Amino acid sequence: MPDALPALPYPALHASHGGVWLRGPDGATRAIAKGEAIMLAADTPLLMLNAPLVASRLGYPELSGLDLLEAFAFIHPARFMVPTPKGLADALGLAPPETDADVPALLHAAGSRLLSDCADPDWAEREGAWSVLQSLARLRWPWAGVLAPHVARPERAERWLFARLPEWEEVAERPQPAQVALDGDEVSGRLARLVGSESEERPGQRDYARAAAGVFAPRQREREPHVLLAQAGTGIGKTLGYLAPASLWAEKSGGAVWVSTFTKALQRQLRRESRRAWDPAEPGPAKVVVRKGRENYLCLLNLEDALQGGFAGRPAIMAQLVARWAAYTQDGDMIGGDLPGWLPTLFRQRGVAALTDRRGECVYAGCPHYRKCFIERSTRAAAAAELVIANHALVMINAARGREAGGAMTRIVFDEGHHLFEAADSTFSAALTGGETIELRRWVIGPEGRSKGRRRGLAARLADLASYDEEGGRAIAQTISAAEALPGDGWLGRLNEGAPSGPLEELLAAVRALVYARDESGGQEAGYGLETEAAQLDGAFVELAGAAQAALDAIRAPLMRLAVRLEALIAEPPDWLDASARARAEGARHAIGWRADLLAAWIALLERLGGPADPEFVDWLAVERSDAREFDVGIHRRFLDPMKPFAQTVLAPAHGVMLTSATLKDGLEWDSAIARSGAAHLGVVPRLASAESPFDYAAQAEVLIVTDVPKGDIPQLAAAYARLIEASRGGALGLFTAIRRLRAVHGRIADRLARAGLPLFAQHVDPIDTGTLVDIFRDDPHASLLGTDALRDGVDVPGHSLRMVVLEQVPWPKPSILHRARRLAGGGSAYDDRLIRARLAQAFGRLIRSADDKGHFVVLSAAFPSRLLSAFPPGTPIRRCTLDEALQSVAAGVSGAPDAARESGLIGPMTSPHP
Repeated sequence: MPDALPALPYPALHASHGGVWLRGPDGATRAIAKGEAIMLAADTPLLMLNAPLVASRLGYPELSGLDLLEAFAFIHPARFMVPTPKGLADALGLAPPETDADVPALLHAAGSRLLSDCADPDWAEREGAWSVLQSLARLRWPWAGVLAPHVARPERAERWLFARLPEWEEVAERPQPAQVALDGDEVSGRLARLVGSESEERPGQRDYARAAAGVFAPRQREREPHVLLAQAGTGIGKTLGYLAPASLWAEKSGGAVWVSTFTKALQRQLRRESRRAWDPAEPGPAKVVVRKGRENYLCLLNLEDALQGGFAGRPAIMAQLVARWAAYTQDGDMIGGDLPGWLPTLFRQRGVAALTDRRGECVYAGCPHYRKCFIERSTRAAAAAELVIANHALVMINAARGREAGGAMTRIVFDEGHHLFEAADSTFSAALTGGETIELRRWVIGPEGRSKGRRRGLAARLADLASYDEEGGRAIAQTISAAEALPGDGWLGRLNEGAPSGPLEELLAAVRALVYARDESGGQEAGYGLETEAAQLDGAFVELAGAAQAALDAIRAPLMRLAVRLEALIAEPPDWLDASARARAEGARHAIGWRADLLAAWIALLERLGGPADPEFVDWLAVERSDAREFDVGIHRRFLDPMKPFAQTVLAPAHGVMLTSATLKDGLEWDSAIARSGAAHLGVVPRLASAESPFDYAAQAEVLIVTDVPKGDIPQLAAAYARLIEASRGGALGLFTAIRRLRAVHGRIADRLARAGLPLFAQHVDPIDTGTLVDIFRDDPHASLLGTDALRDGVDVPGHSLRMVVLEQVPWPKPSILHRARRLAGGGSAYDDRLIRARLAQAFGRLIRSADDKGHFVVLSAAFPSRLLSAFPPGTPIRRCTLDEALQSVAAGVSGAPDAARESGLIGPMTSPHP
């Protein structure tokens, strides 16, 4: 840092659960009360880190100041940083603070370092900074005046963001892959090359890889793919195990392999691991591409709209920072990509969804940025790739719509295969709700009160067709007229006031009234969603459903005529249909197709109301609520067995499919895994493979079932969590089955733990996204994290940062109408037990991730059934004990930690609080 660079002349404020500290420009730091901090923040610009988090700690929601995270996002867009004092120090090459009291000094040093980076002639992200800063100054961004003297005006005018982005190129259609069979020795050789000579040989991984090779063999009969169910215990190395035959097959056949995951964390891991098989530095098109749904990517037209007045206030500042990121991003992925996960939370999430294509409003070739679109670039890159990393939902949606973005999916590996049933359940569902219908209305008519300059609504998208083709124009006009019957803005308020407008709103009002009329919770579910069976419906309700069905039919009929007309024009294009108009027509045809399917599903749902129940489906009515606030009302339908449509749409067209997971089967039994694979619906008998974990669970882990914490006693539950975290010196992952209990426990113990130097973070409490919470937890071995299902399945924290998992109770299934139906069909209590054992196995799997890991798995349940103990790996010590006995075991595990860990400060007594 140059000596000439002055220190920032602003006080620096840090707030944790342990207290509040202020450092003045003179360098003196003192502890202050929350009230004084709030008064100072109201009168003086304060340096701080993560203003929303500081605000929540002070209990002052409107807090603002010079947030260093915002400055970092401007100066170093698309660069990873954990948004904590330690993470900031690491990212800027500064010494991390040792105590909370040291954090304000770090904030001053970090501010100076960021200014120094701006003044550095070699600043890598200089291009575009000056122009964006001028826009931010007009928006009165607090940092604009501070940064302006250090961001030099360029000698030549900077190009506009949309002029700087590269254009994608069309790729040739991929030929069919060659029919090849993989030799077992070849696969073993490829695996050895990927693993490397320095790694010890793992026979389990080798056998697993050879088994995986079978799904790449040529298919012998239509609609009979090779199906492999492969369980690989933690530590087997299943990623390289299936990438070895996948890369070999892609190389020999010229085909593409799709690997599908359930979590974004595994997608990132797969991208890293794939570099062993495909060198990213190799010239030519990328061999490995990550594909996600359209709603994950930045929409450049939405960004332009936001930059040119579509956003105001704080969201407008966020749009400018996103524009900085857009110039440096690898792929434009806003959800789980290189956009800092913490950036949207600085703006309370406002405006983030509006910058993606969540509403399906894409105008394809009608967009002025079409040739630079991140979504289109990703799609074309996938078409030329040898490995496409996707997620379960995208794979199923592409298959269900009859077209695969990025080429045909003939060889698919479903990693995290234990989530396949859940993903299929969501994909092949139908929900006729207010939220869904208003989105359809906006797609047809255009959003109400939005910018008039955008090509929104069906008529705007297909202006050429409406002008030059009489038949097409008539179909558009009829569709728009019929869509007026759909709920519009303010529909929920009208329902609450008893004044619904139109046949769909009248039906939703009847749904809402019936759900409340049949509620039998006795107020116990206050604040949570309510539901009732779609059964025993009276004649008035059925009549309303019939009127709604007729309204939907009136929309679908002209929409289908429009799709047919578009198809005819594309097949025999008239003179006025130039290349751009043709591309718009093709995009509209695809969009119309899946919306017509959506309407058909709603119509079918309404047709069956009042009639005999269809044994293939489960139907119910619901009012969705969060914290006592209603946000949606509707009718829902799920397949009793969603693997039936999965088998028809995904398995049948494929040639080889592999389902793999560390918890695929139930103990020693394969029956459940086979049933949930969908193979039986095609008459296919899947092959089975199992590779046991190499870990020594008897020496590395212990399960403690605590018997003296009363169920439902929040004070004692909170005290148990606090004492356990203190005994483990942090490093605890606490898993809850109810958000309200999580919040109650966090509120009781966070301050106590912070005073002991043990920071506690929590989902649904801290204004931080889940991915960033896990990053914080991984980065600080003294931190602990509380969460729900997303953390049970999606956390990969090897090493000493995670040394204890605590469950507040047995993870019983929620007794919903859907669960009741599946429980009845699946064997009653045995069905529940299978679900619970799978959840326990997944939670336990968070604890031991490497051969050096050690830890405790604690369940605070006196009535833990013995029949569920088979969820844990064979040989794992399991003990029922009191809380005091559990504390002794946990403390002994910490004191007996490896010397290297204690010496590094990862585990052991703390001499001072850690921020």
